[in-house]
Parts: sequence; C-alpha cells; structure tokens
Amino acid sequence: MSTTKTWHEKHKQSLGFGQRLADSVANGMGSWKFIIIQTILVALWMLLNVAGFFYHWDVYPFILLNLLFSTQAAYAAPIIMMAQNRQSERDRIQAQADYQTNLDAKEEIETLQKKLNSIEIEKLDKIILMLEELRKESINRKPIQ
Repeated sequence: MSTTKTWHEKHKQSLGFGQRLADSVANGMGSWKFIIIQTILVALWMLLNVAGFFYHWDVYPFILLNLLFSTQAAYAAPIIMMAQNRQSERDRIQAQADYQTNLDAKEEIETLQKKLNSIEIEKLDKIILMLEELRKESINRKPIQ
C-alpha cells in the first residue's frame, strides 16, 4: 500500500485550528440547512414578539434582532473571506500539482518515445545486417550449371 499523500491531504494537514474552524463555519453558513434554520428562528422570534402573551423582549421594529444580524454579518464576512482565500490557495496548489503531473507525464512519454525509437533502430539495423548477409550469400553462391 502506498503512503504517498495527495496534495489535498498535505494541504489539509497544514491548516491550523483557526483555519479549519473558519472553513467549517463558512461551510455551515453557506448551506441550505443554515438558511432554513435561521429563517425559522427569525420567524419564531418575530411571531413571539408580535403576538407574545406575557413579555415582548424585542418589540417592533426588532432592534435587538437587527443588532444580532449586524453582529452575525460582522463576524461572517471575514470568516467567509478567509475561507475564500484558502480556496484560492487550494486552487493554486492543485494547479501546481496538476502542472507537475503533466511535466512528469511528458518526461515519461519522452523517455518511452526514445526507447521505442532505439528499439526501432535496433530492429532496422538487424534487418539491414540480415539483408547484407543474404546478399553476400547470394554473391558467394555459385550458379549451378
């Protein structure tokens, strides 16, 4: 079994805790699950504050809810930008790995081509040698009379 690591595994291991956490948060916030849960919570928040029977902790126009959204946006934007920067870095690393793979393949193909050419030349040399031997034999052969 090969223990060679892919570029993705190497890159993943090079990430620090904060980078992995930022990627996880960005992945979570960029999902339908997050959007649906947030929509349900906002609707519930508004419903409880408009039609609440006992206590309205955030009456219309929902200033506390707006403050929570502003805080969420203030933290989400840099986290998402960090994740995008890392995605760009991953793309660069993948492009470099692809380029190196292409160079290695090109070198291997060139080596194979040289080997095939040398085999072809050896075959042609043997054929020429055999033809020359046949020619010499035919010249040395005396005709029967």
